[in-house]
Amino acid sequence: MEVKDVLKGLREKNGLTQDQMAQRVNVTRQAVSRWETGETQPNTELLKVLSREFNVSINTLLGSPRTLFCQCCGMPLSEDSLISREKGGEFNEDYCKWCYADGNFAYKTKDSLLDFLVRETPNPENKGADERRAIFDGQLSQLKHWR
Repeated sequence: MEVKDVLKGLREKNGLTQDQMAQRVNVTRQAVSRWETGETQPNTELLKVLSREFNVSINTLLGSPRTLFCQCCGMPLSEDSLISREKGGEFNEDYCKWCYADGNFAYKTKDSLLDFLVRETPNPENKGADERRAIFDGQLSQLKHWR
């Protein structure tokens, strides 16, 4: 989906006119109109404002151009409801809500996350704990948080 379609859909979903949306994010109605026709796009600061105001991630506002993955556990972040938040409520698109919330990481060490994964994830192939731990460790080592 293109940015112009996302923004128009967001406005319509919230039952706003272009003028009302413009007032909520402190721009002109003409700016909103240009976004919706694709003539221009909001700058980085306006994307942050739109994200906060309408409770959607910047990735969503941009038409989901990137596939997001938690950089702690590797889980796909396919919906905004899975994305972590900072203390101020802003989205942190690097982590899932289970690994990072309100400025704090749930897993202080990679070993604590590995213990959780070995204990809680399904094991349909009945692999041993040491083998599973090694597999998970290899996967986690690829993620930004554990490099």
